[in-house]
Amino acid sequence: MAYSDKVRGQYEDTLQGIKDAGIFKTERFIHSSQAADIEVEFPTGSELKKVINMCANNYLGLSSHPEVIKAAHEGLDTRGYGMSSVRFICGTQDIHRELEKVVTEFLGTEDTILFPSCMDANAGVFEAILNEEDVMISDRLVHASIIDGIRLCSAMHDTFKHSNMQHLESKLQLHADKRQKVVITDGVFSMDGDTAKLDEMAALCEKYDAMLFVDESHSSGFIGKTGRGTHEKYGIMGKVDIITTTFGKGLGGASGGCVSGRKELVEMCRQKARPYLFSNTIAPVVVSGVLKVFDLISTNTERRDKLETNTAYWRKGLDELGFVLKEGDTPIVPVMLFNAKLSQDFSRDLYDEGIYAIGFFFPVVPNGQARIRTQISAGHEIHHLDKALAAFKKVGEKHGILGLSKQEIIAKYGL
Repeated sequence: MAYSDKVRGQYEDTLQGIKDAGIFKTERFIHSSQAADIEVEFPTGSELKKVINMCANNYLGLSSHPEVIKAAHEGLDTRGYGMSSVRFICGTQDIHRELEKVVTEFLGTEDTILFPSCMDANAGVFEAILNEEDVMISDRLVHASIIDGIRLCSAMHDTFKHSNMQHLESKLQLHADKRQKVVITDGVFSMDGDTAKLDEMAALCEKYDAMLFVDESHSSGFIGKTGRGTHEKYGIMGKVDIITTTFGKGLGGASGGCVSGRKELVEMCRQKARPYLFSNTIAPVVVSGVLKVFDLISTNTERRDKLETNTAYWRKGLDELGFVLKEGDTPIVPVMLFNAKLSQDFSRDLYDEGIYAIGFFFPVVPNGQARIRTQISAGHEIHHLDKALAAFKKVGEKHGILGLSKQEIIAKYGL
């Protein structure tokens, strides 16, 4: 057979090398619903342990909200389990279009098209609207799914230094002869937690006749005064040509995503985007749950406001303990450790203290930028945050990094 012992051995050696380096990823099995408090089995076969989850994308705490669950049950009862089809054949229900209209109104765009995930949305949108006469100019820290979508498109690709508007302007000048120019960015960058300078980017796009694309996956529902996203935060609602976002994070935490924006661009996706044309429709149970999520967050900003308060409390606590943090004001608060093995050891020690927080290292983040990425939720109460801060202090003291600068941590542990 083709998969010989020699081939098997090569892969085994590679995996052993990852383990020897102390950066082998081990999954932890959750035996409860997603929430601030969860029950986890780790390692495999161990007894269940209750821990505080500090690394979920459950920003608004809606993943197990009783009204969302109830709505999902009703969707299951009235619209069935799955569609067994793509949209243009027999995969479109009334609730799919209803959700598209709700998202359009919420984001302040012209039209919306649903995808099985935001990764699928990002994979399909560029190929659908651009060709070899065009250029895509992306921030160098855009999400991996955007990079995958860019690779699938025949248009030319160029980049600009992260959040560097002078560099972006020079690239727009360089590509002035292209038929279409699209500036591509995340709204909130998922690993660092900073936000794109969307007001400046929109002005440059208008000056150089370029379209603006923003992935709002880590901002929809909670960034901006009413949670519309970074385009609301920077006062440019209606000026973003293409928005992609997910229903798998703040907006319920299940699955599904969308492209929202100019009606012609959305229609191009409906006609040509391959993940839309060749993937099953979002399940009715998810659509029903997401519709309830939008109902809840459109009624008031209570959860968004609580999330903002929790985030400020958490960041202040970590800063006072002496950790090196990435600057920002979003619920993504990276605790910088720089060394990959240290990030894994730190994560395991936190787990022993009842705190679930995962270490990130290359290739998920740039080499030498290892961290514990903490993510705050409206589901957290102050007692959750206080317990987590106590654990971070204890583990930080164990590894001797409290109060150390970036240079001092690197000198102690290396990159």
